Amino acid sequence: MPSTIKVVPARYPLRTLGAVVALFVLAIVVQSVAFNPRWEWSVFARWFFDPVILEGLAQTLLLTLIGTVLSVAFGGLLALARLSSSWLLNSLAWSYIWLFRSLPLIVVLIILYNFSYLYDTLSIGIPFTQIQWGSYQTINVLGQFSTAVVGLTLVQSAYTAEIIRGGFLGVDHGQYEAAAALGLPAWRRTVRIILPQALRTILPSGFNEIISLAKGTAMVYVLAMPELFYTIQMIYNRTQEVIPLLMVGAVWYLVITSVLSLIQHLVERWLARSERRSAINQQNPARNPSRQPVLQTQEAAHVPLP
Repeated sequence: MPSTIKVVPARYPLRTLGAVVALFVLAIVVQSVAFNPRWEWSVFARWFFDPVILEGLAQTLLLTLIGTVLSVAFGGLLALARLSSSWLLNSLAWSYIWLFRSLPLIVVLIILYNFSYLYDTLSIGIPFTQIQWGSYQTINVLGQFSTAVVGLTLVQSAYTAEIIRGGFLGVDHGQYEAAAALGLPAWRRTVRIILPQALRTILPSGFNEIISLAKGTAMVYVLAMPELFYTIQMIYNRTQEVIPLLMVGAVWYLVITSVLSLIQHLVERWLARSERRSAINQQNPARNPSRQPVLQTQEAAHVPLP
């Protein structure tokens, strides 16, 4: 009779030891944070859902949403200009990206907020002519909220443009040639064929920039705009309860980034599922009625008799 094979599971003592040490360190951290009265968790609980804090949180979320939409739209145009065969568009887009990736966000915000010192009015018209369609006082156009939106968009679109450009460059060049061979217009080739493939590269870095934008909204405190971080600053300057109020802001930022990370996970899963479904349909003709089976016919061979 054949001998019975006994399966013995592999043991990893170092992995077990590492897990025990990690749990021990985690227990020490939790114990020191949860049971140290100087963290003032009662103050944290009192302010966490305070209406003033929630108003600041709403301003942060609104800035993040508007900044994301505008930076993706403007960054997409910059990326297309960088990929353009026109040396003028390429140079202008490169110069813009170089400039706003070099300047700190806080510097851009302060310059924009003091723009009325440089220009009293902002006009819309044809340069070097007297033709104007509108003229507005700079101090009225660039208020706190509009300055924050413009500053965040200008800086973030420079990073977004490079992310989108990297995604397009990651698509195999043969896909561009195949799309051009179909005779589709350039915009349709980009939207229907190239962009879906580039999204796999764009999404992780893109969501990372959105998360950075959500945290970067804290920089608009220099405009005295009542977003989340500035609101918390005003409260702890009055109450001197610095640590618990900073923890309120930290936890709310953690909530925002966690929600964005969850959205990223769901979008990536949906894209992966769509790709698997497309691959199965291509491999199984029975599920793809558009593919007709190819019938092969055999012709009779006449062999001369001896």
